[in-house]
Amino acid sequence: MAALRNRSGEFSAERDIIIAMDPLTPDEIARYQRHILLPEVGGAGQQKLKTARVLVIGAGGLGAPVLQYLAAAGVGTIGIADDDHVSLSNLQRQVIHDTGTIGELKTQSAADAIARLNPHVRVIRFEERFSTETAARHLAGFNLVVDGSDNFDTRYAAADAAELARLPLVSGAVGRFDGSVTTLKPYDVGADGTLNPRYRDLFPMPPPEGLIPACAETGIIGALTGVIGTLMAMEAIKLITGTGEPLIGRLLLYDGLAARFDTIRYRRKRARTAAE
Repeated sequence: MAALRNRSGEFSAERDIIIAMDPLTPDEIARYQRHILLPEVGGAGQQKLKTARVLVIGAGGLGAPVLQYLAAAGVGTIGIADDDHVSLSNLQRQVIHDTGTIGELKTQSAADAIARLNPHVRVIRFEERFSTETAARHLAGFNLVVDGSDNFDTRYAAADAAELARLPLVSGAVGRFDGSVTTLKPYDVGADGTLNPRYRDLFPMPPPEGLIPACAETGIIGALTGVIGTLMAMEAIKLITGTGEPLIGRLLLYDGLAARFDTIRYRRKRARTAAE
């Protein structure tokens, strides 16, 4: 099959998303009519969403809005990788869960919420943490990865595994009142003819253990995860439909207290030679 090409970063690898020939049902046309009215999306874009297979790592603060908006948008298959259970302290920010699901696996709670939101979405649950050891099993059959994990080990494992599998990756992070989002396709060439940057070009090494405390120690404003998670969902939708300019080579920063967005550009670092 011919590869798909789009200067804005739409899937281009042969194993990437294949446009479904399965027509939208009358219920789907009614459900997604606001998308279909957009010239940048239209019926063809909605079919791409219907055929897309997206793995979401984490069903917590970031994963919650990502899962909700991708399901609402009509992404046909969503994988959820998370080994945690819903707790009362999660509910201040993890809005896909509720009081009645306390004690349940987050994958189950999220899958049930998605079923209530959009019965056209198929959910695949992975009730284990994403890691280097589980990566091949988790990524198999997916077209796109969205990483909403809350620890550095998982973030680096996701970035490395997605690069190796030649899958686009949307990565987000939050802390107290600020957050960031970027999109990675390090296996593709950018407009300047050079390879797109890797996650490790932006963050070469994880910080020393204990240097950056978890939100359980420092706290986090709940709405912040909604801001960053929604931006992550938007990046995923842009990649799937091939519209707009993804955050490839750009790190979008959000300061919630100052109500300010900033962007940092980053590039692929030149590999060192043996002589150096």
